[in-house]
Parts: sequence; structure tokens; C-alpha cells
Amino acid sequence: MFKQLKYFIGSAGPSGFGSKSTAEEVTEACPDLTSITAIITGATSGIGAETARVLAKRGARLILPARSLKAAEEAKARIISECPGSEIIILPLDLSSLASVRSFVSLFLSLDLPLNLLINNAGKFSDRHVVSEDGVEMTFATNYLGHFLLTKLLLEKMAETAKMTGIEGRIVNVSSTIHSWFTGDGIQYLDNVTRKKIPYDPTKAYSFSKLANVLHTKALSKKLKEMKANVTANCVHPGIVRTRLTRDREGLITDVVFFLVSKLLKTIPQAASTTCYVAVHPALAGVSGKYFSDCNESTTSKLASNDQEALRLWEFSDKLTIEKAIVGFKSFTSLRTKQFIV
Repeated sequence: MFKQLKYFIGSAGPSGFGSKSTAEEVTEACPDLTSITAIITGATSGIGAETARVLAKRGARLILPARSLKAAEEAKARIISECPGSEIIILPLDLSSLASVRSFVSLFLSLDLPLNLLINNAGKFSDRHVVSEDGVEMTFATNYLGHFLLTKLLLEKMAETAKMTGIEGRIVNVSSTIHSWFTGDGIQYLDNVTRKKIPYDPTKAYSFSKLANVLHTKALSKKLKEMKANVTANCVHPGIVRTRLTRDREGLITDVVFFLVSKLLKTIPQAASTTCYVAVHPALAGVSGKYFSDCNESTTSKLASNDQEALRLWEFSDKLTIEKAIVGFKSFTSLRTKQFIV
């Protein structure tokens, strides 16, 4: 009850910020980001767009990956109109396609730019069952697997940048408290839902993809320590906010639900605050493998805190993203290891 009360009144936590803090407020302590190059997925609208705007306002160079180049150009124009002189580069990326992820990374690396910050923000809530071109359930493919491969392919560049510049690199995975709604064997669930062995439940698919984001962060943090890279990885829950994420469910029911929970909703500037705080605030130097909500460290579900499951999902994802190794999920069963521990 005390936690809920703090949320409603927006009282500050140990960080000095709370649920009512905005992205601009939490970045006031780090106004000069001119030495930072950041990749932000899903930056054409909603939380991602606000994150991009605020980081550009602080001077960061932005790389905006986008499936719709038109939407990205419009987002770029909005930022430049407010922050003239901002350096913003747009590159094509469809996170649901592993080939597109590889193409994006190849294009980015060809620019020979540093990379200090990677914000895996893009998300999808698919109302119907769809399978990606790689044969993977679409919500998982977009929200998690594409980001997993993107991060994996950029790790060396981030470690190299941190070593050459002496500036700590940071990776931020945007998850959700909804990750706690999923229990059971996630990889078995993914197999079942992809092959239509079970009815498709969009909320369950979304919650599993967000659980995967948290587990990815946990395993990634350990990987970075093994690499002795000056790069951290953390995960955030932005809060409840109405964005284009619900575009597949627009209508009377969605409108009514959001009206009923309106007192719980954050504004987009408030929702982007935790991402920005974790991405650039100096107080988090050296902090890695944690989960943040309302700009303060928080707790995850029991399953999301399981080291063995984090490693298991990492190994599964690593094999799943090997180029040309999986076509239409034919080798899926052979990739499964021990079951998730509930």
C-alpha cells in the first residue's frame, strides 16, 4: 500500500526522483552529452520519441533506426525544430527481421562512428497471431529477439568506444512490470504459440517478450563483465502510459479501459524519465544488471531473477540468431534445453 501511495503522490525515492519526474528533470545533472552517440529503437513516437528529444536537447548525436523512414524523418524534423544543430542519422531497421538487423548494423558500422549508448525501446503488442519471416512469433521476434541480435552485434563496438574514450557505455532494455504475469517454461511456450499448438493470447505473448527483456539484461550484464568491458546493461519499466503500442487494439474497449485507469497513467515525459535516468545519470556509473521503475531500483518476478533461466534464454537466442541456422523454426525443438523453473 505504501508503494502505491508513493506512486500516486510522486514522492521521490532514493535516487531523488519518483513517478512524477520527467525526462528533462532527470537529465538536468548531465546537461552536456555532446560526446555521446546513441542508438534508440522505436524513436518515432511515444516514449522513444521523448527519449530522443531530451537526449538531443542535451547534445547527444542520435542514430534513429526505423521501419518507416517517413516517420523517422518527421521525428527528426520535430527534434531539429526544437534543437537546431542536432545531429540525427536515420537508418532503416525492421526488428522483426534478423536480416534487417544485420543490415542495419553493417550500415552503422560503415559510418565509423563511436557508440556509447544503446536504448532498446521499440515494442509491439500484436492483437493477432503472426509469424515473422524467420518463423518466430512476431511479438517475441520484435520486442526481444531483434534487440538481442542488435545488441550482440554491437557489443564489440560499444566496448571499443568505451575503451578509447574512457566514457562508460550503457545499454538500456525497456521492459514492463507485465513481465511478472508470465510463469512457466517460456521456450516451450514460444514453440507452442509459434506452431499454433495453443490458442494465441496477445497479453501472454507480450508478457513473455518483456520477461525475455529482463532475462536478457541479467545475462548481458554478466557477459559484459566477462569481457571486462566498461559497459553496463540495465532494464526499465517506464510505467503505464498510452502510446502507439496499443494501435492494434484501438476502439471502444481500449478507450474505456484507459479511461478507468487514467489515474494510474503517466504522461509521456514522465514515462521516458526512467529510461533517460538509467541511460545517462552519473549516479548510475558502474551499476549493471538491475531493474528500474520510477527512476529507482526495483524488484522483478522470481522467474526474471533466475540466473539459470537468463543463461538458458541467452544460449537459446544465440543459437536462434545464427545466420541461416534457422529457417521457419525447423530446428526449434533441437534448441530447447532444460525447462524454465517456475
